[in-house]
Amino acid sequence: MVTPLGIMQKYLDKLWRVSESQGALRVLAAVSFTESIFFPLPPDLLLIPMALAKRKQAFRLAAICLFTSLLGGILGYGIGYFFMDVVGMPIIHFYGLDDKYLVIKEWYDTYSAWAVAAAGLTPIPYKLCTLTAGAFKIDFWVFIIASTISRGVRFFAIAGLIYMFGEQARYFLEKRFDLVLLATLILGIAGFVVIRYL
Repeated sequence: MVTPLGIMQKYLDKLWRVSESQGALRVLAAVSFTESIFFPLPPDLLLIPMALAKRKQAFRLAAICLFTSLLGGILGYGIGYFFMDVVGMPIIHFYGLDDKYLVIKEWYDTYSAWAVAAAGLTPIPYKLCTLTAGAFKIDFWVFIIASTISRGVRFFAIAGLIYMFGEQARYFLEKRFDLVLLATLILGIAGFVVIRYL
């Protein structure tokens, strides 16, 4: 009988294998890029084990996450700006967030692209903000600055903690990574729930 714990452990084992593979950097970059547009899982799930495996490269890995996330954000912004009806709305519809489209507009009317900064630091789906930022014609450079700050703080905080605490962080995460993974997934789901029921 397949249990939730068994599924989690199987996924965890696969995640560790990916983080140690030769193509891990490409996978990390791809996940970080696509998460800004449509992919549901955050790059943190790969950044953590990869930084633990190569502690001295933790900040480099965080930089890769930031750079590719911004590239994805720019593409998401462009999709929202030019192709919201054709491409952007189907993505929002897929996640069941159609009714939150105008709620996000209110956020932008009040906070401009700084609402993106909040999304970058919270479980609220970043992809939702990139697409709508373009759709509502938010100032592009404010969008970039807000995204850089929020995503940078997020990724470099993870890298910094792993770099500073090293083996302690590794020991804790190796013993409790299933809980960390579960917590990250719950936060991701919570972001969709929060935005859906605002």
